[in-house]
Amino acid sequence: MNYDPWLFIGIGAGLASIAASLVYYRWVFRQDPGGEKAQAIALWIKEGASTYLRKLYKTLLVVAVVLGTVIAFVFSGDAAGPMRGVYTAIAFAFGALCSAFAGWLGMSIAVRANVRTATACVDGVAKGFNVAFKAGAVMGLAMVGVAVFGMSLIYLLTRDTEILLGFSFGASSLALLAKAGGGIYTKTADIAADLVGKVEIGIPEDDPRNPAVIADNVGDNVGDVAGMGADIFDSYVAAAVAAMLLGASFFAAGKVGVQYVVLPLILCILGIASALIGLQFVKVGRNGKPGGALNFGTVFSCVVFALLATAFFAVANGLSAAAGAAPAYNWGILIATVSGLAIGVIMGFTTDYFTNDEHKPVRRTAEVSKSGTGLTIITGFSYGLVSIAPAVVGIVAATLTSYFVAQAFGIPGIYGVGIAAVGMLSLTGIVVSNDAYGPIVDNAKGIAEMSGMPHEVVDTADVLDSAGNTAKAITKGFSISAAALTVLAMFAAYTEVISKYSGGANLVLDLQNPLVLGGILLGCLVPPLFSALTMLAVTRNAFTMIEEIRRQFKAKPGILAGTELPDYKACVGIASDGALRSLVLPAILAVVLPLAVGFILGPAALGGFLGGSIFTGVVFALLMSNAGGLWDNAKKYIEAGNCGGPGSEAHKAAVVGDTVGDPFKDTAGPSLNTLITVMSLVASLFAPLIAQFHLF
Repeated sequence: MNYDPWLFIGIGAGLASIAASLVYYRWVFRQDPGGEKAQAIALWIKEGASTYLRKLYKTLLVVAVVLGTVIAFVFSGDAAGPMRGVYTAIAFAFGALCSAFAGWLGMSIAVRANVRTATACVDGVAKGFNVAFKAGAVMGLAMVGVAVFGMSLIYLLTRDTEILLGFSFGASSLALLAKAGGGIYTKTADIAADLVGKVEIGIPEDDPRNPAVIADNVGDNVGDVAGMGADIFDSYVAAAVAAMLLGASFFAAGKVGVQYVVLPLILCILGIASALIGLQFVKVGRNGKPGGALNFGTVFSCVVFALLATAFFAVANGLSAAAGAAPAYNWGILIATVSGLAIGVIMGFTTDYFTNDEHKPVRRTAEVSKSGTGLTIITGFSYGLVSIAPAVVGIVAATLTSYFVAQAFGIPGIYGVGIAAVGMLSLTGIVVSNDAYGPIVDNAKGIAEMSGMPHEVVDTADVLDSAGNTAKAITKGFSISAAALTVLAMFAAYTEVISKYSGGANLVLDLQNPLVLGGILLGCLVPPLFSALTMLAVTRNAFTMIEEIRRQFKAKPGILAGTELPDYKACVGIASDGALRSLVLPAILAVVLPLAVGFILGPAALGGFLGGSIFTGVVFALLMSNAGGLWDNAKKYIEAGNCGGPGSEAHKAAVVGDTVGDPFKDTAGPSLNTLITVMSLVASLFAPLIAQFHLF
């Protein structure tokens, strides 16, 4: 059977998804942008986001040129031909460009949809939800569309899965800059605004008198739209490329047919179809609950994908039987795919238990806040530690199920793990739509408050915002789980590439080998070090912004009196410049450390290094994301009138807890997903050189 048509279908499906995102974009843009004051506030947010994005992409351009040149030069002597390096460098640049386009499109609609959502809330929850969710869908559909288009096009032109690694590395490089930078930006502004505005001055969160309020609203977009979107885009591409790389390796060894090389792309195509179908059924009735609609969309898309995948396997095998050939696809791979899909949904809702204020962990943390800050920190941190257990058990369950089921059906077990990661990430279209919805409704609530809209409108926006907070927490749990499975597949791809370029010798990671043990310990060190660097950047930049806010209040008494506007641009500039400066060292760590370990200590040590970084990276990411989300919602639970309400001692303690949790959940925690993916991609991309270097 000729599988080339699927590559053309992939290109078409990618373009169709992008076209659908542009249709949604146009629909949202045509909605009522509201009154003059609301539009002015939205314009401030838009200009701040555009300023940061321009600076980020200039930085990305420099990184792309430097890394692209290095890749082209280093791989120019490859045995496959001198053009191998050039093609890989082009794929790298194309991957970065695709990720940047998806992020730009999502950011562009988010900063326009916020004011339109606030205006739509005048007519109730249903209309406000419809505007915000369709705006989020622009990001979701654009992301999967450019990913599938890019992967299909590159593989069609090159037929080389190792060149596809360059595409994935390009996407990951942008993701690291976008997620870590966006996280530093947003938490710099959030912490500064809260500590001076809420704690020192006693003004509301979205009060226009706070000089950091616009930077805070901009941060929601650069962190949770461009940043989180790039993070999941990175995992989505890396999972598909890792599975294709494994398929190509096992095909070359005669263990599977060529169809298994293309299967990950086919599953991505089915994922686009399921997202396009599922998005049509995400609706809120006049008295409905937004959270229920978002969850229904996720589960419904999951069911649609499972049905489409089953139908594909049945039709493909039926056509093979009609032609008198063996079944095209092994049913064990379908089971592995569905297991990854199911675990992804379960993991998301497990995260919800620890971060939703309807459940015990958040409410208990809010309750103990009445006794002071210390108990708030201890309780939230403890629940964060507990939340690691079900998540890790779920990852282990998905790994073992997919591995042993694939093996039982005669397919290499590790290929089953790679396909499980692709299955989990098949939900990316709908998950990213839910995630982008969150910052849009958060901004909408802020605009409604700052522009003086009626109290009922603010309350309606608050209902949408509460669902958005939960959706963002679920997305973080999903992205961490997806990253874990993805890097396990990428780790297997690394060992296959090392074996290929080491004359067929298997890579053995023996714990009694001091090089392997040393590599593991070095790998364990990187996630906590990376976390420390990004959180210290937040505190350093927040300190600078706090001083600026205090200066403005002191120099211009009219700001607090409401007769004079603050200098919003000063805080936006502090957040932008500080975030980009702070990225240099973490980015160098992600790229240089794996290469240093590989070339100095060897392939086995690098294998241990990757394993160690995966173990501690997943644990730290889960702890920080869930504890941070819990502290945030404990604060919001008190602000809703519980446990003493706003202004109480419990509220002051919860604000401090949220201040600690902010860089946990929005800076360090989610960035670790990208960190371990980038390091795995660097190892796999440079594995041929490392293997050959240590042969001589």
